[in-house]
Amino acid sequence: MEDLQSVLLDRNLTVSSVPEKGRSLFVTKDFYPGEVIISQEPYVCVPNNNSVQKRCEGCFTTTNLKKCSRCQVVWYCGTSCQKLEWKFHRLECEVLSRLDNDKKKYVTPSIRLMVKLYLRRKLQNEKIIPSTVMDNYNLVEALVSRILLIFILSSNFQCNEVRFFIYILFFIYNISIVIVLFNILFHEDMSDITKEQLLLYAQMANLVNVILQWPEINIKEIAENFSKFACNAHTICDSELRPLGTGLYPVISIINHSCLPNSVLVFEGRSASVRAVQHVPKGSEVLISYIETAGSTMTRQKALKEQYLFNCTCPRCSKLGQYDDIRESAILEGYRCKNEKCDGFLLRTTDGKGFQCQQCGLVREKEEIKKTATEIKSLSEEEASKLSSAGYYQEAISIYKMIEKLQTKLYHPFSINLMRTREKILKSLMELEHWSEALAYCKLTIPVYQSAYPAIHPLLGLQYYTCGKLEWYLGETEEAVKSLTKAVDILRITHGTNTHFVTELLMKLEEARAEASYKSSSKE
Repeated sequence: MEDLQSVLLDRNLTVSSVPEKGRSLFVTKDFYPGEVIISQEPYVCVPNNNSVQKRCEGCFTTTNLKKCSRCQVVWYCGTSCQKLEWKFHRLECEVLSRLDNDKKKYVTPSIRLMVKLYLRRKLQNEKIIPSTVMDNYNLVEALVSRILLIFILSSNFQCNEVRFFIYILFFIYNISIVIVLFNILFHEDMSDITKEQLLLYAQMANLVNVILQWPEINIKEIAENFSKFACNAHTICDSELRPLGTGLYPVISIINHSCLPNSVLVFEGRSASVRAVQHVPKGSEVLISYIETAGSTMTRQKALKEQYLFNCTCPRCSKLGQYDDIRESAILEGYRCKNEKCDGFLLRTTDGKGFQCQQCGLVREKEEIKKTATEIKSLSEEEASKLSSAGYYQEAISIYKMIEKLQTKLYHPFSINLMRTREKILKSLMELEHWSEALAYCKLTIPVYQSAYPAIHPLLGLQYYTCGKLEWYLGETEEAVKSLTKAVDILRITHGTNTHFVTELLMKLEEARAEASYKSSSKE
């Protein structure tokens, strides 16, 4: 810890313990919007490969891929990525090659991440690959474990239920899984776990043990590390925030959550960077958001409790029940006024039989709202998603548009549910190259983005970017310049001016400005 503190102090950072939060990262100098507060390479990472799409182990690209001829699990785009990963993959290849084809089906990205964690520790212990203060297994050990693996201490289960469940495990699975349960028994408060979670993590720990086949392996430790992954691993995204893989960044994982963060986590390749999105004064805590912040306080609190097992007490969440919070929740997740020309928000009437507009006073009956909500539920959004994933974009659009029509009647115009449906329609339209209609839908989402997100937020910047690209393609050059300028103003802060993505964006903006200037001079 002292070594880490020393390195962090050289970077104008320090780790301190905060009551009810634990370790927290603070700045020892002022940081300004766009400045990198901290960067880190992953201790371990894996691409999000599945049966539909594969990615290169080194750079996460999806093009020109070839499977490792020996293990038949890992993919590479070429010799450069393969050579870069060879010291590491040599060991992984050896253990994966021992598995038969049936077992290889169960080697998910999460399982591979855990296997790679232990292989990296072994390689560092044997001095085959270097370790540093910012890159060593001790940092992983220091991470907080949140997922609760034993339900025995829970008041939801009686002792005879526990005995029965362990008895079933013994006969259906194998003794190693039962050992996991008993090895970690009574070591943690396990009150929030479900039987399904317990079984899942026990099975995963056992599978890693089967893959590695190391006599000295500690199954309890594997299970605890899976629990650390659940609340400390980060989704690696591209510059447009599309998920590519999963990585463990132990120092960045020290950073705590806020629904009003002063920083943002972005990636360039596999490298993670935390950038200030506002002035972070000396002595302030560095805060990022762990979740999607476009939602009511209750929705955010529920997401944080389920995934990270804590209640947020940030300034935004502390307003729960106050007028501003009630208004925000009613707009983001509530219903629209009966009068289509009114944009007021609705609150439940005192008798509970309806919802009254706080602007014009009109009341919508509860039964009317319930009827429309039932109609929306009857339309299969899941089916539309499957159609879209399979490339049937027009069919997916048809379903989404029926949902949109009903949501427009039901929800507030700035509803995030309506916004997300329109987002799905927008993406499908772009796949079909229906540019004009796509632009129309993009413009419908912009006001909601402006309402739901802070002024400096990567998602808002990216939406301006999409709008600007569509406008430029359709010949609306002056409007494109305005949209791209707004995108640059945000994304140069969240992504940095030296990144490849923002460099290309700046070039697009200059080209659009030159074209707009030429068109203007031609008219004169």
